[in-house]
Amino acid sequence: MIFSTLEHILTHISFSVVSIVITIHFLTLFLLVDEVVGLYDSSEKGMIITFFCITGLLVTRWVYSGHFPLSDLYESLIFLSWGFSLIHTVSYFQFKNKKRKNNLSAITAPSAIFTQGFATSGLLTKMHQSAILAPALQSQWLMMHVSMMVLGYAALLCGSLLSVALLVITFRKAIKIIGKNNNLLNQSFLFGEIQYQYMNERSNVLLNTYFLSSKNYYRYQLTQQLDRWSYRIISLGFIFLTIGILSGAVWANEAWGSYWNWDPKETWAFITWTVFAIYLHTRTNKNFEGVNSALVASVGFLIIWICYFGVNLLGIGLHSYGSFPLTSN
Repeated sequence: MIFSTLEHILTHISFSVVSIVITIHFLTLFLLVDEVVGLYDSSEKGMIITFFCITGLLVTRWVYSGHFPLSDLYESLIFLSWGFSLIHTVSYFQFKNKKRKNNLSAITAPSAIFTQGFATSGLLTKMHQSAILAPALQSQWLMMHVSMMVLGYAALLCGSLLSVALLVITFRKAIKIIGKNNNLLNQSFLFGEIQYQYMNERSNVLLNTYFLSSKNYYRYQLTQQLDRWSYRIISLGFIFLTIGILSGAVWANEAWGSYWNWDPKETWAFITWTVFAIYLHTRTNKNFEGVNSALVASVGFLIIWICYFGVNLLGIGLHSYGSFPLTSN
């Protein structure tokens, strides 16, 4: 009873704190008041508090249930949220040592609240209470295989979202350039008007050039940072995913007598691994860095959700114990 109450308290504290963190983040993003009242630093500390709350939640559930808390969809979602907050905490201290702003909070905080919010929703109420492990899960490989897979999903999702952000910034700039070119083409027939406009704005050329170059330089620096962090995080996630698949194959051979059975979960895990292997391969060619590799990572973002969550909706195959049971009224 005590463990159940403590787990309930930690769940609500972590969800409340991360909700406040997102609110603060959007205030600092749209109102630009972080340097005035120090809201940015408060949001960073809030995510660290969330990390320790989710850690306490998992440890409490581990002690209470007697097994590593990764036996069903609810526990894996909580662990996934913990993975997002872990990535945020590590990046926070790295950026803090370099005295730079941690832009990863725009990805990790919403990801953490989304996964934890869904896990604590009414859809998974039946999974909130710990249950006895299924015979297939009563193995020491549970911790190794599932933890590596979920950590891999967390890292790959964060890296893919960074690539999506890179694409949004890049294509938004391209759309603006195309719009300006169309306006210039429409005005090219009005020579007198163009000449008058040129003479009228001649005195502001240097000032406009300065602001445009500063803005373009900031955008270039941001896209380079997004691309660099996306590559690093996806590389880390790919290592976790590879270890998870290999350990799962060894576990499958012990439990079912075969290293690979091509059930839906295994098939989509292999597809996910292949997509991000292609991503890493494109990074070896300088011509495919940036937008081209980000497109591959964006496809991988959708593939991960199909592998992790979509397959669970089917509730079939050898991994059906991780299926999605809807509550009945």
